[in-house]
Amino acid sequence: MSKNRKKNSQGRITGLILRIVIALAGLALLVKVLLSGHNVALFNPKGMIAQEQLNLALLTVGIMLIIAIPALSLFFYTAWKYRETNTKATHDPDVKHSKMLVPVMWLLPITFAVVLASIMWPATHRLAPQKSIAADAKPITIQVVSMRWKWLFIYPDQKVASVNFVQIPANTPVKFQLTADDAPMSAFWIPNLSGMLYTMTGHSNQLNIIADTPGDYPGRSGEINGSGFAGMQFTARVGSSDDFNEWLGKTRASSKILDAVEYKKLLQPSENNPTAFYSEVESNLYDTVLMKYMDMGSMHMGGEHHE
Repeated sequence: MSKNRKKNSQGRITGLILRIVIALAGLALLVKVLLSGHNVALFNPKGMIAQEQLNLALLTVGIMLIIAIPALSLFFYTAWKYRETNTKATHDPDVKHSKMLVPVMWLLPITFAVVLASIMWPATHRLAPQKSIAADAKPITIQVVSMRWKWLFIYPDQKVASVNFVQIPANTPVKFQLTADDAPMSAFWIPNLSGMLYTMTGHSNQLNIIADTPGDYPGRSGEINGSGFAGMQFTARVGSSDDFNEWLGKTRASSKILDAVEYKKLLQPSENNPTAFYSEVESNLYDTVLMKYMDMGSMHMGGEHHE
């Protein structure tokens, strides 16, 4: 009888695991069908960095499921078998456990932790946002200033600027320099192209990306930062080098100039701000924004020193 019970128990566990696997596969298929045709940015990478991040996420989730599915299946099976209303389940306090049970219970999660660490550690350094991207094309620099509640993009080499719109050429490394002005901390994020990086006053962060597929991709703040948070969005347009040069030509034909007076107006809080383009930009505007808060910090420290 004990052998038959053991076989029946093993058969039930196997059947339960099989049903869970089938249910998960069906759920994954259903999600894929429902999301088909929609730009679910995290699962729709359009650049090298975003693609590697997706691959890394899927790999780590797959590894964790290897141990999670059997562990959760055994947990629910045990809870179901030894439920209060199951009179057929027996408890034998004198049963002898294997000496290897405890070591194996510790060894398995430790092994998976080591495997995950060996994957995540080098990936963290390889995908560091500050790391330059090697490519045949010459990199371009775009300076980003987050405000309340809009994004200012400055092209220091091309000497133009835009609000809530950024144009970049495909297959070209882009170095975003990020800061904030008169605004709470925000998070610069183009989900189709890269990870998220914070912008803070008096601090310059750097995010390197490269896009490989032309198109318009949504950008936003990933950090709740006030009443205009929901409308703090922008469009990242990826096109060819010719498209980029054509956009530069149109922007340089704009009548707007981003000087100190215009910048002061732009700095005023506004929600759902429309796109704007500037044919000229005050020299070293990005550095001026940075130094403004550094000077304030120095004055504050100086005041404390005299006290």
